[in-house]
Amino acid sequence: QLQLVESGGGLVRPGGSLRLSCVVSGFTLKDYAMGWFRQAPGKEREGLASISSDGGTTNYADSVQGRFTIARDNAKNAVYLQMNNLKPEDTAVYYCAASYGWTSNLGFWEYDYWGQGTQVTVAS
Repeated sequence: QLQLVESGGGLVRPGGSLRLSCVVSGFTLKDYAMGWFRQAPGKEREGLASISSDGGTTNYADSVQGRFTIARDNAKNAVYLQMNNLKPEDTAVYYCAASYGWTSNLGFWEYDYWGQGTQVTVAS
């Protein structure tokens, strides 16, 4: 059974950091580009970061460039999102997603499989 399971969300103060993890099972991670997305209440799903299947290419949305870092460990079937200098506007449910092939952009329609999401709340 194919699964993507996110973890690491929570409540953090502005300026703080969180590291999200996404562990996958049921498919071969090295065959997929991976992405992180978020969706806040009343807003569209936003692509944040993507990483090619070999980890050699990354892509970031302007809203998180320089603050968030995507990484992957194919041997551990895991993808990560390091989030620094968090802001209240980063509050959302965060999702990881898989797109078959070497690389992918940040459009949600390009992704085949999705996790259930993890809540990130940035507040003082």
